[in-house]
Amino acid sequence: MEGNPRPAEPSSDVKFEIGHVLFIDIVGYSKLLINEQSEQIQRLKQIVRGTEQVSIAEAEGKLLRLPTGDGGALVFRTSPEAPVLCAMEIAKALKDDPELRIRMGIHSGPVNEISDLNEQANIAGAGINMAQRVMDCGDAGHILLSKHVADDLEHYPRWRPSLHEIGDCEVKHGVMLSLTNLYTDEVGNRQLPSKLARGVKQRQWKMAIIGGTLLAIAICLAFFFFHRISTNGGTALSSILEKSVAVLPFENLSDDKANAYFADGIQDEILTKLASVTDLKVISRTSTAKYKSKPEDLKTVSQQLGVANVVEGTVQRAADKVRVNVQLIDARADAHLWAKTYDRDVKDVFAVESEVSQEIADALQAKLSPKEANNLATAPTRDPEAYDLFLKGEYEQHAAESSLKGDGFDQATALYEQAIARDPNFALAIARRVESRSKRNHWGDSLSETQLGEVREAAEHAIMLAPDLAEAHLALGLFYYYGIFQYDRALTEFQRALALQPNNVRALTYLANIHLRQGQWERSLSEFKKCEELDPRDPAIPDSIGGCYLHLRMWEEAKRAGLHSLALDPRNVGGMHIVFFSCLNGTGDIKEAARILRTFPPETGSWGYIPGGYIAIINLGAFLFVVERDFGAAFKSLDNESSNPTANRLRLSARAVIYVLAGDGADAQPEMEKALDLVQAKLRDQPDDVDSMIQLSWINLALKRDAEAVRLARQATELVPLEKDALAGVFCLAAFAEIQARAGQPAEAVKTLQRLLSIPAGFDASIQRLKIDPVWDPIRNDPGFQELLAGKELIGPSK
Repeated sequence: MEGNPRPAEPSSDVKFEIGHVLFIDIVGYSKLLINEQSEQIQRLKQIVRGTEQVSIAEAEGKLLRLPTGDGGALVFRTSPEAPVLCAMEIAKALKDDPELRIRMGIHSGPVNEISDLNEQANIAGAGINMAQRVMDCGDAGHILLSKHVADDLEHYPRWRPSLHEIGDCEVKHGVMLSLTNLYTDEVGNRQLPSKLARGVKQRQWKMAIIGGTLLAIAICLAFFFFHRISTNGGTALSSILEKSVAVLPFENLSDDKANAYFADGIQDEILTKLASVTDLKVISRTSTAKYKSKPEDLKTVSQQLGVANVVEGTVQRAADKVRVNVQLIDARADAHLWAKTYDRDVKDVFAVESEVSQEIADALQAKLSPKEANNLATAPTRDPEAYDLFLKGEYEQHAAESSLKGDGFDQATALYEQAIARDPNFALAIARRVESRSKRNHWGDSLSETQLGEVREAAEHAIMLAPDLAEAHLALGLFYYYGIFQYDRALTEFQRALALQPNNVRALTYLANIHLRQGQWERSLSEFKKCEELDPRDPAIPDSIGGCYLHLRMWEEAKRAGLHSLALDPRNVGGMHIVFFSCLNGTGDIKEAARILRTFPPETGSWGYIPGGYIAIINLGAFLFVVERDFGAAFKSLDNESSNPTANRLRLSARAVIYVLAGDGADAQPEMEKALDLVQAKLRDQPDDVDSMIQLSWINLALKRDAEAVRLARQATELVPLEKDALAGVFCLAAFAEIQARAGQPAEAVKTLQRLLSIPAGFDASIQRLKIDPVWDPIRNDPGFQELLAGKELIGPSK
């Protein structure tokens, strides 16, 4: 372990506290040569020092270290999860260092700081001793937990599939320890530790002497174990949590098919109420929407969604009456657990939603806190007409979120506003209106400062009306995130939303996206993978995971994520782009990238996961023509003029790029002057719009105004520095390097590229892409550029 021990503080009393201890040991250390021992200890120190859990605990002053010669102990004074997360981080890092064989043991127990003979702080106590004994029971690769730690982790649903009880191990002084082996498909050692295996053999010998009955039991247990570990496809039924549920779409049985919004809204409100229960795992509506109201094969649904139970329902509305039929089913066995029919007035639909949620929670034996029980019983409004308008708004909002069309958000906003007009204290409607406006700002035309101020006031008003409404905190967080890019404030609100509604995958997704922008790549990946557990059928989540891997230049991992996305939705544009760029940027094989592109169905939208530089300006087809150096075809793909001013501005900006790359500016003047006017007008309305600045840079290059092009590109990097946004900052920096290369500044371009190759920027800067992309032709023979091509690039997250 590394780090100077901090001075011991004099004390007359021995002060014990609970420490969460990770004990680490290098297997076979004593058999190594002295120089080998030193090398392995140094490598282990480096790995441990690089873990996120150690960094966090040290920053909070909540970590103590105890070197032991062949390893060491880490005492976390944060949470029982900290040493387990740290162990998993270490195990993942060791995959790249197979010669370093370690075992780990974890225990929570009393520890105390003492002064050693050098007047330095040291650690003692039963917590340390027991963690070492737990570790001593393991072999290389094992992460063993004491029963105490395993019991603590059982309270966290995400750990349960990784916990495997392995029985008792006899340690020093004849003490028997009950142990749990922690392993996943990625880390850990699933084999029974040799110490326990020897004990098993001895017991089997005794059993053979006693008789065949116990042997038969052992055979049955072995068969069960084999069956359990050989289960594959989806989520293994044996690892699915009992208290997990998916609320499938409710079927609209009304004569008026326009009432589909009403059935959809009731299902969504029941799902939202259940999502606030900490003791339940509740699947997101994005995933459940992929299924029919009553699927034929519930066992497959169970495996695909990773749930034990599903809720099915029908809604029939006629005039002011409504009938809601709901049933809870154990999907693994296709067995009914509970069913009920509600015949009510439409104005009583709030009570139906609360009763259904409560009865489902009861049937699943979910433990409810007083606050959670109150959430299930609370109605969002007492005005049935306001609620009806709200449900119509929700229907439009969900459609807009699927299509990302701005007018859909406008329609949703108008309906929310009508609902609020009827009930000014309708906090949920106010929050969803804020969310709709924020998404309109992000995906459509940007809001003015005055409009953004009104959005913020509305979000704060929703929180004032309902401080414990998760959607209100999510709305305010989205304003900070999408509206004014204040990521720290957004994080605070999203974390509050997730605390209030533990199954809110939207809040978790936004957290992951912000951590990505803050350059916390591993943390972002971890959060996106948690999102997959709650939303396993949403292709946008593997898109995000693939995007992370692309930036980290982990090409094979990116490709797998992209293919997973396409397996969920073969027409998903984001998945197509991730697979395409993982090939092109990773191997530089243009023919293979083109072949991959031809295997995809026609695109159903624009960019899925947007790279930076000039590629963000042109479409994927035109980009492929460019790297194939078929500039005529690239121009032809951008021929069709649009009557829409925004579309025409983007088209002309893209043509500016092709003019520059093709070196064909003779006929560009009239077209580029028109493009100049359109983009300058956009910048007058939004002076800090970096996308428009980069577009204008290329237009200036086409007009031979190189100095102005460089000035604008530099201004974009200053507005969005890497320190402020690790994602958008990279996009702007990549564009700056391209403009420098094209404006006769080879040394400056090489310097910018050196920086890009030393950070996670693989979507925009990889050595293979530098070799094939025509944008670098002006500096291709520059010695500095050639040195870059012969050098190395950062792979994985920077430390």
